[in-house]
Amino acid sequence: MTEAVQARVLIVARDDTVAGPLAEGLDRLGWRTVTARGPYAAAAALADLQIEAAIIDVASYGGDSPALARRLKTACAPRRLPVIAVSDLETSQEAHAYDLTLTAPLHPAQAVLRLETLVRTAVAEEEFELRLDTFADRGRRLDMPDPDASPFRILAIGEPAPQFLALSNALARSGAEVVGAFTAYTAFDYLHERPFDAVVLWAGDNSHEALSIAAGMRRNTRLYHTPALLYMREESYITMSEAYHRGVTDVASPETPEVETAKQVIELARSYRRQTAIRKALEKARSSGLMDAATGLFTRDLFAAHLARLAQAARVRNRPLSVCVLKVSDRPEVLAARAGGWLDRAIPQIGSMIGRLVRVEDTASRLSTEVFALALPATPQGAARGAGERIAAVIGCTAFEAGEGKPPFVVEFDIGVAEVNGAESVGRALEQAAARADTRQAG
Repeated sequence: MTEAVQARVLIVARDDTVAGPLAEGLDRLGWRTVTARGPYAAAAALADLQIEAAIIDVASYGGDSPALARRLKTACAPRRLPVIAVSDLETSQEAHAYDLTLTAPLHPAQAVLRLETLVRTAVAEEEFELRLDTFADRGRRLDMPDPDASPFRILAIGEPAPQFLALSNALARSGAEVVGAFTAYTAFDYLHERPFDAVVLWAGDNSHEALSIAAGMRRNTRLYHTPALLYMREESYITMSEAYHRGVTDVASPETPEVETAKQVIELARSYRRQTAIRKALEKARSSGLMDAATGLFTRDLFAAHLARLAQAARVRNRPLSVCVLKVSDRPEVLAARAGGWLDRAIPQIGSMIGRLVRVEDTASRLSTEVFALALPATPQGAARGAGERIAAVIGCTAFEAGEGKPPFVVEFDIGVAEVNGAESVGRALEQAAARADTRQAG
């Protein structure tokens, strides 16, 4: 019963041919599942559990699966429910009923990557709706996301091996604009010169360089969210877990038909562009006159008002909500920089970096001169700490000027997190997070 209560993914299937191995793999990877054999059992699971996404095995379901997808989405409203269809059919007249269609067999690791992206996008769209209301209360109107209809821009990095060239050609045939880079230096020149919707990395005989590029992208605030697919042989000594740990978004093999891998890349690019459109719409709020002038983040008062709305929405949508407080640590070099006024000069850049590093659905605020706060919807307390630590780690790689003749200084943060349990506990949760950051500092 405990596992059922923790279920995050609903699988709808009449038999376990596809659903059994998929459920076992997802459970092992931390995405607890519950399986329903029909529409009534599926509806009951949605009513009782914090389901974040649904997967329909089209072949075994046997009924009108597009109608089921629409029914599940309606049952979850106002919570947005991404629905994935697992089908051997390449195209479907009813494909618009699903958020994504994948072919069987579906590897659990591949499913997890798709689930994470779809769920975060759904939460981002919910967040945008809430911000529309928050800004409207203050007489400001946010523009709707502006879709980009231009061809997807893909950067292909690696030696011109036959398999890699075949994938590049498959991407070009799908309508994408493919740019080739044979070395890491050329790749980063391209990445800094122009935007890309996805990056494909060819592991070949030198997988270390491909992984280094992926890791370098994750250390760069502008490239942090750009998806990267690692194209490596099945017999490669690199494990999938190592690849994901180094910053790879997805993994594909040359043994898979190039057309299928091209579809993977296009799906990554489409999802990234969708998130980017929402992020750009949210970033326009910086010119609203309501944001902190130095950093572009939410002011303390605006953050408090929006956090209260987030708490109410979390209750209605049956989603968790956490807050994270980031305080600049009082390290010796920081104390010296503060005394010389150099920390004050660095704070706008630090705040701007936080704004770029948070996920599109998260809200970042400047509570005071050196204290920042994050509101993280659909995020339990443990994951909120992980998000705060990742942001702190990236900023910790940046050196800030400390004056002529003095070595630059780096900034570390004391981090405190707390979960919001209701609209009435918003202030208490924020105080708890701040107190926990103070405790870490004192220790």
